[in-house]
Amino acid sequence: MSKPPTLTLPPCARAYRLGTDRGAFAVHDARPEGGTQIGTVLLVPGFTAGKEDFIALLAPLAAAGFRAVAVDGRGQHESSGPRDEQAYSQRELALDVLAQARAVQASDGGPLHLLGHSLGGLIARAAVLLDAAPFASFTALSSGPAAIDAPQQARVRMLIDALGSLDMESVWRAMRKLDPPEAADDATPPEIRAFLHRRWLNTVPEQLIATGRQMLEEPDRVAELARTGLTTHVISGAVDYAWPVPWLDAMAERLSAHRTVIQGAEHSPNAERPESTAEALTAFWTDGRPAARRTQRIH
Repeated sequence: MSKPPTLTLPPCARAYRLGTDRGAFAVHDARPEGGTQIGTVLLVPGFTAGKEDFIALLAPLAAAGFRAVAVDGRGQHESSGPRDEQAYSQRELALDVLAQARAVQASDGGPLHLLGHSLGGLIARAAVLLDAAPFASFTALSSGPAAIDAPQQARVRMLIDALGSLDMESVWRAMRKLDPPEAADDATPPEIRAFLHRRWLNTVPEQLIATGRQMLEEPDRVAELARTGLTTHVISGAVDYAWPVPWLDAMAERLSAHRTVIQGAEHSPNAERPESTAEALTAFWTDGRPAARRTQRIH
């Protein structure tokens, strides 16, 4: 579970509900102030996550000339969703991403870059495989080629089982007991701790069950993605518990993708090293041509 370093939106951003042809979604929308907008990025969050995980990226992305729209997917936090697992199939969620892209482009018209973090990377990839045309590039942020690593599969299975028999508050308390010592609540600011609890309770359990199964069962679709010809970027921390870094290195190689490793970050560089992550992202979006594809490590 990503922990945003702050909950305060920068002056360049506002929160509202983005209307689309598939319903309304809660978003944070940051725009460049007093300068030329050179592009837009749609930010898709991961498992047990939401738009707030991108808050620390908003100001540096806007300062670099990019409009940044971070979204709560259906059933996540402030975006409503039905109590029906079928509503959260990967295809349905991918169609939501395409609808969000259409809504954003309707007011912009410039290049639109797609970024998905963790589970969000799998959903965003599925959207690209349905229709790559709306996007100038695709970035997989701490999101791998197929199903998550075995130790995390065991944890997700436990969560799915618990969600099938317990209420959300009881599952929250059980998860806190399983957290490693470095993730203890006393290391988290009280306002962030309260927010994480609130976001968890606001999330539709069927969304978690359905998307958890997706992370357990996701096939390797790297070759399909490569065939789209879309310019891609694989970015991660130096350590990743969901998809080991060597897996991400190999995926980038298979995609002929730009590859960035953010030193000092783990599964959530967007929250753990936002300035370095924003630097890597804006450099890619500004000069992400095939000739510029390479591996870089940013401290």
